Amino acid sequence: MHASVGDRIITESNKVDAPRREGEIIEVRGADGGPPYVVRWSDGHEGLTYPGPDAHVVER
Repeated sequence: MHASVGDRIITESNKVDAPRREGEIIEVRGADGGPPYVVRWSDGHEGLTYPGPDAHVVER
């Protein structure tokens, strides 16, 4: 996975009725755009994220 500051990250839910999570990447800590990322989620929370196989990045 490769991302830049300002890209969006979307994590699909693994439960049928649960919504997906969306956020903005505000810091890239891995080498060459790799994880981990600091993400500001749509609910306002910020956190360090190591995306799993259910996540994808949308370039800004």
